[in-house]
Amino acid sequence: MVPAVTNEVLLRPVRDDDLPAFFAHEQDPQANWMAAFGPKDPSDRAAFDAHWARIRADARIVNRAVTVDGRLVGRVAAFPVGEQTEVSYWIDSAYWGRGHATAALRALLREVPHRPLHARAAKDNGASLAVLRKCGFVVVGEDSGYAPARGAEVEEYVLELPAEGSDQADR
Repeated sequence: MVPAVTNEVLLRPVRDDDLPAFFAHEQDPQANWMAAFGPKDPSDRAAFDAHWARIRADARIVNRAVTVDGRLVGRVAAFPVGEQTEVSYWIDSAYWGRGHATAALRALLREVPHRPLHARAAKDNGASLAVLRKCGFVVVGEDSGYAPARGAEVEEYVLELPAEGSDQADR
């Protein structure tokens, strides 16, 4: 009997055997273009491994593998940046457009009750901006920075998921 496909998105802790898939995801030029602000050299496995060793050792960072029907499709995280907490996600481009990023971020938001939370997205990354807005994030500012994947300065939106009852939550 073939199991039913449910497209059930679940989060679980990141395991060592997830890292080769995460590295493979970062080799996708289209995904790097969309993310814009990724690693300086996505093909540098030593830098990738060092990065993951650092972030997995930091108890303040919540890193989760995203699975769909048991299949690893990406990752989602909440991490400190100065005094704020930001979220990010990366879904394998083979799974884009199916609602998995939105479901994964919503699951992370249930796990990380701290508010406000922050996020950033390149202004031209409409898909990521849609995910963030569906999850309640609102644009609170703009910034720009050098994006290695594009080899240029890229404008981005700064978004916030406000605390319930705040002025931002009413927008």
